[in-house]
Amino acid sequence: MGIADDDIERLRSTVSIIDTVQRYVALKRVGRNWVGLCPFHAEKSGSFNVSEERGRYKCFGCQAGGDVFTFIQEIEHLDFPGAVEHLAAKAGVDLTYTTTGQSSERARRKRLTEAMGDAVEWYHQRLLTSPDARAARDYLRTRGLAGDVARHFKLGWAPDDWDLLSRELGQPADVMQDVGLAFRNRRNRMQDSFRARVMFPIFSDSGEALAFGGRVLPGSDDPAKYKNSSETAIYAKSKTLYGLNWAKADIAKVDQVVVCEGYTDVIGFHQAGVPRAVATCGTALTEEHVRILKRYARRVVLSFDADAAGQGAAERFYEWEEKHQVEVSVARLPAGKDPGDLARSNPEALAKAVESPIPFLGFRLQRTLQSRRMDSPEHRARLAEEAMTVVNEHPNANVRKLYAGEVAAKVGLPVTDLVRLAERGTRRPVVEVRAPRRNGPMENAEFAALVLLIDDWDSIAEWLVEALFYDDANRMAFLALAEAGDFNRALEIAPPDAREVLERAGMADLQLDPMVEARQLIEAAVRRELRQRTSLTDPVDLEQNRVARLDVEALTSSDAERSLAAAESLLGWLHRRTEERTAGDT
Repeated sequence: MGIADDDIERLRSTVSIIDTVQRYVALKRVGRNWVGLCPFHAEKSGSFNVSEERGRYKCFGCQAGGDVFTFIQEIEHLDFPGAVEHLAAKAGVDLTYTTTGQSSERARRKRLTEAMGDAVEWYHQRLLTSPDARAARDYLRTRGLAGDVARHFKLGWAPDDWDLLSRELGQPADVMQDVGLAFRNRRNRMQDSFRARVMFPIFSDSGEALAFGGRVLPGSDDPAKYKNSSETAIYAKSKTLYGLNWAKADIAKVDQVVVCEGYTDVIGFHQAGVPRAVATCGTALTEEHVRILKRYARRVVLSFDADAAGQGAAERFYEWEEKHQVEVSVARLPAGKDPGDLARSNPEALAKAVESPIPFLGFRLQRTLQSRRMDSPEHRARLAEEAMTVVNEHPNANVRKLYAGEVAAKVGLPVTDLVRLAERGTRRPVVEVRAPRRNGPMENAEFAALVLLIDDWDSIAEWLVEALFYDDANRMAFLALAEAGDFNRALEIAPPDAREVLERAGMADLQLDPMVEARQLIEAAVRRELRQRTSLTDPVDLEQNRVARLDVEALTSSDAERSLAAAESLLGWLHRRTEERTAGDT
């Protein structure tokens, strides 16, 4: 089963490898060979050599090499038979197949794709020249889709006529029906499938015409705004991506593909200088789509409401990431803007939206964390549960634990509590609302440090770390100040308990010495830590405890340099203890 060897050899001897390569690469004659920049890797000086005499190419940079069939396989992402057929179509060579069934099947496919190609051109010419297409041309002009754009994407116009295409295309009735261009009506007459619609032709990745998507003009009384070709012998929606024929070169070059919902979104990305966009054809993204895209790129960026399909779709994406080794992320599109509109109003923003996309789980988590108020411990606990439900959809425990830390920072709960939920991976996590931990009156060393941080940031900021704050509300107040860098902004992002602390600290009128307060805070934190390490027996741990106790005594030394060195040493010691606990929890 395959293509006759004689035809392959005839094609090999007929097709010029120089002419073939020059469709993709600018070549310059250098001695007996032709040289250019390699299309398979980035380079500044040409190391890509092509020899007409030998019928072969070789890159001395990335070591790619082969004959004309290999080149087409690599540049067009085709298998060997596909590369042979691609070259045969360009050269006008008819191929013979070694089995009758396959020969007949391929001949039929060729007949159907040729008929669709004729229809693409017929609709396209109607749009460009026909008087009845004026309204369509005006509409496309308002959408920025006229002129060269319409020509590049072969946009067309299906006239408001019962059977004009069927009469003028010159194709047999069975072919018209098999590709979905026409059908037999109740009177047993051929009737066109598309009428009074702007036509978007859909091609295979190798450029064969397969199907159409049609859109009515504004003001139409047709209830079906969009109409797509039904599946046929040459068109399967789950295996077809609109625009891949135009986008695949840039997709492979950048190692990124942008997946949209609609045809105009794809065109919008092209207009914005992002020619690596494709769209599904009226279906959700399928595993077959992902398998096709993986041939060209590893990074898949979704440019649509990726959260709308919910948990089921999320789990499929995570499964595909693992199975096909792809990275699924979401474009940072401005709220309420689709790519087609953004391409006209702010193309720079559209291009920027895909430069730094959000990982898919990060996107879902962000949506969840923005969905509920955090004005009470109960609301924060419920939000944490909802967020951890999203996090625990992911199959990788390490990924879950990392995102659990983000949730903890947002809602003001201990990281270790949420990391434990992530480790279990339970689909219905329960977060207990515990009373906030207090350590004496508000006007202690922690509160004093917050007052100083608000009044004179530089006087104490370099001495403060999270481990110094034992009281939950004080700790969250410190984290809010550290994140915001501004008192008013910290009030906006702090949880209610921490906001109360900040409001009191912002109004406090205390005479404080930054170094005295910093030393007291460090000493309290170290003594608290030492009390928890009384049962240790390891000699290394015991020696570290002994050194820490000596440093605590040195904190109050009259020797300023000794006191300063002790404070720095103890901050490092506290940081190491925190890292040990975090590592033990994970």
